Amino acid sequence: MKTVPRSKVIYSFSSQHKPAEHIKPGEIVLLETEDALGGQIKNEENSLDVLDWSKVDGATGPIFIEGAEPGDTLAVEILDIKIDEKGLIVTVPKHGILGEKPFKPSTKMAITKDGYVHFDEGVRVRADPMIGTIGVAPESDEIPSGSLGRHGGNMDVKMLTAGTKLYLPVFVEGALFAAGDMHAVQADGELCVSAIEVAGEALLKFNLIKNRKPKWPILEAHGSFAILACGKTLDEAASSASRAAVKALMREYAWSFEMAYMFGSLTVDLEINQVVDPKKGVRAVISKEFMSLDSLLT
Repeated sequence: MKTVPRSKVIYSFSSQHKPAEHIKPGEIVLLETEDALGGQIKNEENSLDVLDWSKVDGATGPIFIEGAEPGDTLAVEILDIKIDEKGLIVTVPKHGILGEKPFKPSTKMAITKDGYVHFDEGVRVRADPMIGTIGVAPESDEIPSGSLGRHGGNMDVKMLTAGTKLYLPVFVEGALFAAGDMHAVQADGELCVSAIEVAGEALLKFNLIKNRKPKWPILEAHGSFAILACGKTLDEAASSASRAAVKALMREYAWSFEMAYMFGSLTVDLEINQVVDPKKGVRAVISKEFMSLDSLLT
């Protein structure tokens, strides 16, 4: 097993980054991550004014996967996630779904203990550690690690927990995988632009599916597949997720568009990932009873 330390951090997904580690398909990697604020906030008295915003939303990596080529699929299995006990959540004026309202910058520290995030005295939320940012280098350009797209990135999907698999399209040689922005718990939407931000480590296993790839990242979890799409608006994201789901149903059953469109109305759930990043995220979720991984790849 190889370890990639949190000191190996990038702030964008790009083919120009030098790999922090090289691995072969089938290998297991322990990935250490810093919290999304770069470990800069230590207590509730720290003002957001102390932040170096160029060191926010980092991701550990990138990892070069030998044999990964454009047109392949990188399969990432999340074997385990461990998080630090101490975490925090912030409000940032003019950010979040209610960013138009006047409010102050604030920081709330929270401890995760005995399976719960202790938010306030007598108020706790069951912990569900997840990875917020996870992806590969895009085909061209450079995408900030705080944004998202077909390459993955800062998708903030609360379902990206231990025991799940993520299938990412490969755009460049080696894929150049990176991940970060762990949360102790997050609700769909991530309303205030932050969740319980924590440092931690993820145990990951990598494999390749050659010569086939998904249109969007695909999450396999709890008896279902989820197509993780995004757009400038929620409507655009929902349309992209729906289009991919209907096309997959057409492949699965050799159906016409009309047949797949109708069946999707019965079996495809549209759920919000987040509403606060530069692009909005929506997932189309369908049970494995009606869909195979093969039909989600092209």
